[in-house]
Amino acid sequence: MISMRSLCRHYEMGDQVVKALDAIDLTFQQSEYVAIMGPSGSGKSTLMNIIGCLDTPSSGSYELNGSQVADMDDNQLARIRNREIGFVFQTFNLLPRLNCLRNVELPLIYAGVDADERIERARGALERVGLGDRLTHKPGELSGGQIQRVAIARALINNPSLILADEPTGNLDTVTGNEIMSIFGELSSAGNTILLITHEEDIASHTRRIIRLRDGRIEHDTAQQEQPS
Repeated sequence: MISMRSLCRHYEMGDQVVKALDAIDLTFQQSEYVAIMGPSGSGKSTLMNIIGCLDTPSSGSYELNGSQVADMDDNQLARIRNREIGFVFQTFNLLPRLNCLRNVELPLIYAGVDADERIERARGALERVGLGDRLTHKPGELSGGQIQRVAIARALINNPSLILADEPTGNLDTVTGNEIMSIFGELSSAGNTILLITHEEDIASHTRRIIRLRDGRIEHDTAQQEQPS
């Protein structure tokens, strides 16, 4: 599904070159559930941005679902981000004036889906994360965990081949964070490919593979046993 070969992302800062990513070789298969970890400045956010087609490598190759990302123009990249990748952020990124249903259907508006189908699919996505009874609630009327569930529903709305989650439990308490991770576990068991950035070992322990970065390079890439349900 994803193949990276000799991938580099370098930034020029004055007279110095910062190697945010340096010769990364990675492969992700369909249905993998992976945590990307590392200290501040290790390159994990840069890697996530490149995987999500929000940034481009300085050199090397990145192939997504059989297509070379470097060969895509801006319109193709925008289409990939909207249709192939679902994003879940630590800060939720919901529109406060819109209710849950409207927030979740936004990607479908950009995709040109008609109103009746948008509503049906948005309702189904919210039911999938246990919020079928909160369709008309606005973000300010929800708990932090419920808001993140809405964000996950929005990420799922286009049936993406890949879900990218950047510190998805960072603003949540431990109990609520574990509830969110249970949802990711269910999504993974259903065949979704999930890559998440986290600095928390207990959150990473829910996944089946942990990649640790340091100074722009892969320090460890370890498979782990699946957690009991």
